[in-house]
Amino acid sequence: MARLLADLTPLRISVEYRRIWSALSISNIGQQMTTVAVGIQVYSLTHSSFMVGLVGLCQLIPLIGFGLYGGALSDTHDRRKVGLFAAMGLMACSMVFFLQSIRDVRSVGLLFAVVAIQSAFYAVGNPARGAIIPRLVDKELLPAANALSMLAWNVGFTIGPLLGGLLIAATGGVSVAYFVDVVAFSSVVYAMYRLRPLPPLGEVPTRTGWAAVRDGLTFLRGRRNLQMSFFLDLAAMVFGMPRALFPAIGAAMYPNDPRMAATAVGVLAAAPAFGAVISGVFSGPLARVRRQGVGVVIAILAWGTSIALFGLSSALLVACFFLACAGAADNISAIFRATILQAATPDEYRGRLQGIHTVVVAGGPRLGDMESGTVAAIAGETFSVVSGGLLCIVFALGLVAAMPSFLRYDARNPEP
Repeated sequence: MARLLADLTPLRISVEYRRIWSALSISNIGQQMTTVAVGIQVYSLTHSSFMVGLVGLCQLIPLIGFGLYGGALSDTHDRRKVGLFAAMGLMACSMVFFLQSIRDVRSVGLLFAVVAIQSAFYAVGNPARGAIIPRLVDKELLPAANALSMLAWNVGFTIGPLLGGLLIAATGGVSVAYFVDVVAFSSVVYAMYRLRPLPPLGEVPTRTGWAAVRDGLTFLRGRRNLQMSFFLDLAAMVFGMPRALFPAIGAAMYPNDPRMAATAVGVLAAAPAFGAVISGVFSGPLARVRRQGVGVVIAILAWGTSIALFGLSSALLVACFFLACAGAADNISAIFRATILQAATPDEYRGRLQGIHTVVVAGGPRLGDMESGTVAAIAGETFSVVSGGLLCIVFALGLVAAMPSFLRYDARNPEP
């Protein structure tokens, strides 16, 4: 039984990894509480779902630019300092959210601006945090470390919105949720501060800024395994991400009961994260998988199949079951893809590739929202979900046919 459960070895042997993991686990909950609070506050000021949707656009634009640039910073500067700078910036943004709420500023423009700045700090810090992990644990422990990181993320994604909603409902305002986020981010600042210096190893890039970003993109050229990890994730998220359709699907399930429809939307949104948590808890065997490329492909195919079956489901429990299966598959894919990226990338390029990874992982679902919403407007929600899941499978198989060497990727001899 112990071999089935998540491998806790990285937490036991590395004090620095344990400190970072614990801090990020706490801050993930606070971040998700803030996400709920911002959406509620924007809607209360505008009574417009369109304006709430613009929050995502405000996040996406700085995420792309600063994600790439932040990756370059992590390859030319001490990653501890980059991570600490970003954590302090994120904490400051949470403080602004808190102050504007208690002072009742009531400015949507201010909320959009802080969301954009927050996204920029996240984009700078995330590549540094990803590039730090291989310096804290041995290569053979990377799958276990990434499984633990994904488990913490998905627990936060499940608990944070629920706790944020309960606190906002209990207090009648969003200030408490923002304050919790401020306190939560203080743990990340402390954990980053306590890290030892982590300057780049080997040859430090002589070019900086956007020139270094271009060098990172040039390095990626011809690296089929790394390219495939990005392409497969884009195929899954762009074609198989149905979250933008949850409100319409919930309303269709309970057309005469708005409260049950709203409840259904919340349950549908939580189901993938719940499945991801379960797969994270029982992620022990993943650390022993050598053919991680095969693992990614199988997980992507399972994601697409589960999404298509979800689209055919009319009962809430059945729909949640397939969404949970999809979430579990996506979590397994994410663990293997993160491990391939960290193990196969030389340290001097690791920050820049983590920056590209940040853009792909965060940008793909937002493109998926646009794709699923557009197709649903033309052909309906059921067709959008089912066709998206099937297209995910088709594109994944097409990518494998074009680059079959990915199936031969061996964790014992990681090649980019």
